[in-house]
Amino acid sequence: MRDFIRERLLASIEAKQLLFNEGAEDIIAAARLMARAIAAGNKVMACGNGGSAADAQHLAAEFVNRFIRDRRPLAAMALTCDTSIITSIGNDFDYSEIFAKQVTALGREGDVLLAISTSGTSANVVAAVEMARGMGVNTVALTGGSGGKLKEMSDITINVPVEMTPHIQEAHLWVEHLLCWLVDEIIFGDFAEGVSADE
Repeated sequence: MRDFIRERLLASIEAKQLLFNEGAEDIIAAARLMARAIAAGNKVMACGNGGSAADAQHLAAEFVNRFIRDRRPLAAMALTCDTSIITSIGNDFDYSEIFAKQVTALGREGDVLLAISTSGTSANVVAAVEMARGMGVNTVALTGGSGGKLKEMSDITINVPVEMTPHIQEAHLWVEHLLCWLVDEIIFGDFAEGVSADE
C-alpha cells in the first residue's frame, strides 16, 4: 500500500507539472480576467457537478471571505448551492438547465463564469457556457483529458492533460487556489497591473 500511495503521489505531481508546462499562461490570463471583472464591479460565478460543485463553492468562499490577504470581500458566487432553485429547474424543465437558467437570471455583461468539468462535456456546464457567451459573460473552463466541448467553447481553457479523474480534481483545486491568490495580488498586492479596488 505504501508503494501504491507513492505511485499516486507521483501521478498527482505529474498532473500539476503537465498543467504548468501547458497551461501556466492560461491560468495567468484567467486571473487577470477575473481581477479586472471584480475591480470593475462585476462578479465571478462558478459551476460544476459532484466534486466540481464543491470546488465551485470553495472558490466562492475564498473570494467572498478571504484567501491569504486580509482585504474586502470580493464578488463571487457558486451556482451549486440553492437546492430549491436546482431541484425546481430539474423537476420542471431539465437537469441540463440548472446552471444556464441561473446564468440568465444572475449574470451580467462583464461577469466571469468559471465552468468546472473534469471531462469538459458535462451537459449542464456546457449549457451554462453557451448561455453566458450569448450574454457577454466571459467564460473560463477548468477541464481535464482532451478538454471536451468546453475547450473549444470557452474564452480561456485551463486543461489538465491527464485521464485520471482524481488527479484532474487535485490539479483543479491547485488552480482554484492560484486564481484566488493571483487575483488578490493583481488587485491589492505584488502583481498590480493598473487594476484597483478599494481595500
